[in-house]
Amino acid sequence: MALENIHTTNISWRWFAAVILFSCGLVGLTSGVSLTERPDIVASAVWVKAYYALGLFVVGGMDLGVPTGGPVVGRFILWIAYFGCPLLMASAVVEAVLTVVSPYRWRLKRMKDHIVIVGSGDMAISYLRVLRKHHPTRSVLIVDKKIDRVRQLELSESYGAEVITGDITHDFLIKELRLHRCRRVALMGDDNFQAFEAASKILRLYPRLEHRIIIHCQSLRFLRAMQETQIAKQSISFNSYNLAAKGLVQDSLIHHFAHTAEKDTVVLAGFGLFGQTILEELQNNASDQIDQVSIIDLTANRRIEVVDEQQKQQPTYNRAVIEGDVSNPEVWRKLESSVDLSKNEPVVILGTGNAANNLRTALWIRQKYKNALIFARTNGISEFALDVGREHNINAISITRLVEEHIPAAWLE
Repeated sequence: MALENIHTTNISWRWFAAVILFSCGLVGLTSGVSLTERPDIVASAVWVKAYYALGLFVVGGMDLGVPTGGPVVGRFILWIAYFGCPLLMASAVVEAVLTVVSPYRWRLKRMKDHIVIVGSGDMAISYLRVLRKHHPTRSVLIVDKKIDRVRQLELSESYGAEVITGDITHDFLIKELRLHRCRRVALMGDDNFQAFEAASKILRLYPRLEHRIIIHCQSLRFLRAMQETQIAKQSISFNSYNLAAKGLVQDSLIHHFAHTAEKDTVVLAGFGLFGQTILEELQNNASDQIDQVSIIDLTANRRIEVVDEQQKQQPTYNRAVIEGDVSNPEVWRKLESSVDLSKNEPVVILGTGNAANNLRTALWIRQKYKNALIFARTNGISEFALDVGREHNINAISITRLVEEHIPAAWLE
């Protein structure tokens, strides 16, 4: 896929201008026009005249003299080359100097209709990757306080993005980003407070960006606490685990529930942000199709208390909470005392942050329960997990892939 850097336009017009000016010089010299210091050029070969035409870019006509004789049109065209070639070279030199002296300002001043992405972590890369699938040539500006050199090369060379370092909460930097001409701002950094702080300052300076600022918030509790604020209402805020969980429930679980005759059993093995948002989505969209939800986690009781505090409606299904390591067989024996996983088609989601434990436990559960619909989570996209999943009828799900598949198209415009 060919990606266009923001410098492409500048390079294109200079080459185009250089070709035209060289052509003017060559046409003028071959039309019969002579030069006061090189009168013999009229009788020279074409390649000699081409050489002198190229020389106009370096020293102009200083050592050649001025056009004389020949047709008027030829002299006029040659004079265009005489003035144009040195001016073109001078403009290139001036831009090179300004780029060295003030690289950010010079590169940014030409940006328009661009998208500004704040952050250079995994979420920023996911958003950029999806953006490039839809808009491969759109100008993109990446801003972060500190960017690893390898990641900077990846962003600029693989995705054609312009990369600068700086604090997005500083008014000076915000004004330098030409946000009055950008399409959208995506705040994809790791600091939740900083993201909302930046959104507040940007909207104060550029109110036209209302509902065109995307805020990724890593903390669900903080995100929910901010929902009733003016900044949240004027922007689009989301959590990656929430987005991934919604995608999993809508794409896979709802379809499964619709095709099972009895009410379903769901086991959430791992109850971090991903498991909690899955439970929330199930409660909001499929509670009447579920018989029991069993939750397994090292701190399951504390986490379910937090969920119950945030939920606005009480569950209508049975619920079992078991504290322990999901990879410990003893935990699953406790679970078997409250639910029979050998009946019907129970859903088992291994959703801890440890991909290796998820996959190993999923293989063990598959050996015991051939009837279960099993999901094993990885964070990034793992070809190994996908291969093992296909071999043993386990659904290997990647948070990264779920997020990228469910980023709304409207967020890319």
